[in-house]
Amino acid sequence: MPFKKKSQIEINVLSILLIAAIVLFTARVYFLQITAAGEFKKSLPYGAASSHSAVIKAPRGEILDRYGRQIAVNRDGYNIIFNKAYVKDNLNTIILTLIDLATEYEAVYTDKLPITAASPYTYIEGEKTDKLLKTLDLANYATAQNCFDEMVKRYKLEGFSKSEQRKIMGVRYSMEILDFSISYPFTFAEDIPTELMRKVSESAFMLQGVSIDVVPFREYPDTTLAVNLIGSVGPIFEEDWEYYKEKGYSFNDKVGKSGIEKWGEEYLRGIDGEITYYLDAKGSIIESEITKEPIAGKTIMLSLDKNIQRLAQDSLASKVQELRSKGGSCKAATAVAIDIATGKVLAAANYPTYDSATMNKNYNELASDPAKPLMDRAFQGIYPIGSTIKPGVSVAALEKGVYKNGETVKCVRTYDYFNDYKPQCLHYHGHINLKTAISKSCNYFFYEMGKRVGATTLTDYFKQFGLGVKTGVEVNDSAGLLLEPDSDKVGGTTLQISIGQLNAFTPLQLANYTATLANGGDHYKVSLIDKIVSYDMSSTVKVVKPELKNTVQISDSTLDAVKAGMLSVTEEGTGRQALSDYPIKVGGKTGTSQVNNATDHGVFVAFAPFDNPQIAIAVILENGGHGYTAGSVVRNILDAYFFSKSSADEYDVPFIVLD
Repeated sequence: MPFKKKSQIEINVLSILLIAAIVLFTARVYFLQITAAGEFKKSLPYGAASSHSAVIKAPRGEILDRYGRQIAVNRDGYNIIFNKAYVKDNLNTIILTLIDLATEYEAVYTDKLPITAASPYTYIEGEKTDKLLKTLDLANYATAQNCFDEMVKRYKLEGFSKSEQRKIMGVRYSMEILDFSISYPFTFAEDIPTELMRKVSESAFMLQGVSIDVVPFREYPDTTLAVNLIGSVGPIFEEDWEYYKEKGYSFNDKVGKSGIEKWGEEYLRGIDGEITYYLDAKGSIIESEITKEPIAGKTIMLSLDKNIQRLAQDSLASKVQELRSKGGSCKAATAVAIDIATGKVLAAANYPTYDSATMNKNYNELASDPAKPLMDRAFQGIYPIGSTIKPGVSVAALEKGVYKNGETVKCVRTYDYFNDYKPQCLHYHGHINLKTAISKSCNYFFYEMGKRVGATTLTDYFKQFGLGVKTGVEVNDSAGLLLEPDSDKVGGTTLQISIGQLNAFTPLQLANYTATLANGGDHYKVSLIDKIVSYDMSSTVKVVKPELKNTVQISDSTLDAVKAGMLSVTEEGTGRQALSDYPIKVGGKTGTSQVNNATDHGVFVAFAPFDNPQIAIAVILENGGHGYTAGSVVRNILDAYFFSKSSADEYDVPFIVLD
């Protein structure tokens, strides 16, 4: 029949095709196992059947001060690692043994399971469970006990007690979500005590797949030095993982979380190396070799002077404690020192501060402290700066021609030009000129200067000096609060901003304003970075040169007149108590800024040497009462700058400077 004939033809065709496929497959197998076997053996050394690669972590670059003194460095520590290629069937027993050892030596081990450690098992409050449910392929309404039961089966934990099951599954789950494999070893515990390292090493024969890795850990030789600026490193948070994954990080990597550690991540991060494992046909490792050497990260040399920074911090602490011992209400203070010729920060101190070594443990206590020790007052605190604004107002009055140097203004204490606002000076100064007005800090004189210049012009000058404007510094800083009057017909506002009220600026801005004034009008972008060098400091990668943001037009005659007033402040005026006998001439200005329902802030700015300015300083004592009270802190910082040993020759720093 036709139907039968057609069916037989199809069967014959299929038979031919099947025979051809068998022949081709046999030929391919013969080629791979016999003909080309030699070539494959050549491509994989040691007679290996396959290979896998794993990462060798590169050391993080270090952070040093301007003279190469250590601020953030690396030290060797020990991690307990699971290597997939060596793991045997008794993984659960080995994990439990390690957990018991870690507990005995008070070491923290990796457990990312968001379920409570004890029965009855519930989800840990605040922890996300989406990943857990997705991993276990459970519905979103599954309970913690449902997850627990599923993991008992998933990880074959039936032979262990409930408590042991929870401990083991915490590690097994962590292994799973961190992609534990030959290419990605699992870190069971980091930076373990030396005693635990020895115990694990001694027990290596019964801990198959477990090894001790020597790895670099971040260390801060002085854990209270400039902690707000230096910042910290930490693990990659789950919400940030996609961002870092795209940049080639692994989930176990540490990254900069704040401060210079965060800003400099691209420099500080090294290039990881690679170790290749060669396996036989049974999957056992027969050899390994480093196929890519790790490259350490770059080292950042800051503009900070470690000596000045330490002395500034200690001086603030001493002054606050002194004021409190005398019944004062001062609880906090801050100081900033800047290189006048470059805008580089030499020191930025805060009191109170914290210890980075114990910050995580004490975080709740620190965060609730009314003195706000976690706050970076130097860069983010905003304060009315009081009479320290008066030199800037003087520049505006002289440059705009509304005041001629030598002219006197009669201070009768009550300034009654405006009908709706009649403020008073602290004293009757009589007829005074600019120099005396700055020296004695006469409010009446500067009410008159403010009225003549006008609020809008004054505000423009404030901006030119960098007040109320972001400084450009590498770490987070505040822009401050700067009023933007749209008219000069705001009498009360004009008078108040003329003596440093209503507006509020950061100590960093205040120091840079002082530097700009002292150098004749060059307003620099603020920077904390001196240069980037290689890890071994044998070569310079990048020099951070001074960057001029703008120039305030200040004539020589204006500069001489304003500086003369500031010299008078320290020699015979409001700052004489601290600096009249100083061996180097210092220009300065005190300020007492009003605070609602509290003691006034004490503010002091200074620059030195007077004839060749190099350093500018701003100090604020919160509720310190008077500006002159900060004078001793200014003096101590000047001592550290001019008279302490802080030369590169002393520390023999081996770096190359590029032009």
